[in-house]
Amino acid sequence: MLTDPISDYLTRIRNASRAGHRVVNIPASNLKRQMTKILFDQGYILSYKFEENETQGNIKIALKYDKFTKEPVIKKLQRVSKPGLRKYAGSEELPRVLNGLGIAIVSTSHGVMTSKQAKQENVGGEVLCYVY
Repeated sequence: MLTDPISDYLTRIRNASRAGHRVVNIPASNLKRQMTKILFDQGYILSYKFEENETQGNIKIALKYDKFTKEPVIKKLQRVSKPGLRKYAGSEELPRVLNGLGIAIVSTSHGVMTSKQAKQENVGGEVLCYVY
């Protein structure tokens, strides 16, 4: 049994990109689906597909690599808020990752979004992870 499905999600993407895989399969949940959409919208993954089955469903993510150097686009995925120690931030204290070059994914009362979107909507929430 997994105690932290978000860490499992990030670890699967991290391991697949380091191993040079093109596609990674991840068990689905609503939060993971929203995080996948954010990664796609921000240009960190090539594409995604939600597959439904009787029990839970899967997310197929096509990873993105640099054309010339063949390096993964995602350099680092870092979990911030953990089950043992949750990290919350108000709209004024939301973090900037790499001085604006990366993103922080935040779970707010208005849904899951980047920290930049949360600042624009003036809402705070739980800082889930950093991506750059």
